[in-house]
Formats: sequence, C-alpha cells, structure tokens
Amino acid sequence: MQIPASSVEDYISKIPEERQEVFTKLFDTITENLPNGFTKGVSYGMVGWDVPLETFPAGYHCTPGSPLPFMGLASQKNFIALYHMGIYAKPDLLDWFVAEFPKHSKRKLDMGKSCIRFKKMDEIPFELIAELSNKMTVDEWINIYETNFKK
Repeated sequence: MQIPASSVEDYISKIPEERQEVFTKLFDTITENLPNGFTKGVSYGMVGWDVPLETFPAGYHCTPGSPLPFMGLASQKNFIALYHMGIYAKPDLLDWFVAEFPKHSKRKLDMGKSCIRFKKMDEIPFELIAELSNKMTVDEWINIYETNFKK
C-alpha cells in the first residue's frame, strides 16, 4: 500500500490517525539514531532514509539517478513496516537482530528479507530499533551495496 505524499509530514498526515503518534515516534527514533550522512524523505510510497547522490553519485541501480535507499518506514493496512536494507545485505546484522528481538519483545518476530512488521502498536521495541538504526554507517552501507551489486 503506497501513500502518495510530498513530504514526511504529508505522509504522516495521511495515515490513520490512531497510528500517527506511534509512527512519528518510530520515525523520530530512527532519525535520531542513524549515523550522519543519511537523508530523510519520501520515496517508493513511504518515508525513508537514503544515501544522497552527492555522497554516492552512482545512486540506486534499479532507479538510475535516484539516491541509494537504506531504510524505509510504511504504514500498511494491518501493520507498520520497517525496511532495513542492511539487514538484507549483511547476515551478521540479521543474526544480531534476530537474537536481540526476543530480549525486547514478547511477540514473535514477524519479518521478511528486509521487512520487519509491527502489528501491535503498543509493543514496538523502540530501544532495539534505535540500536539497529545506529549499527551501519553510510560508508559501510555503500561498501556492502557495491560489493553485493558487483557480484
């Protein structure tokens, strides 16, 4: 489910009112904990954080001329989805997250390759998401992306 929006604020205003406060808290948690160099904005029908073209001129190979995506946050019909490309591309980070999740949540981890789904708004492990957000720098993400893309 994509929400057409021109800014983060516009996106948040279009999600269901009962989710806006939690969504904003999750967005702020990620923004405050990401290493310097990522930029926030709206793309692919969600809010997200990218490596800007000024830092990585090659950009995203799937959408030439666009910034390299890193994390995304979307309000879906039945859940909030957090997309983290680093988890998908770096097995050690995925293993760390899977091992840490039960220490921060009573819920079973609901996750795809890069998507973490939160169905219960009052059970989002904000401290864990803050720690996850801080685990990868722009330079490390570019290096991992280039290494995997060249294969």
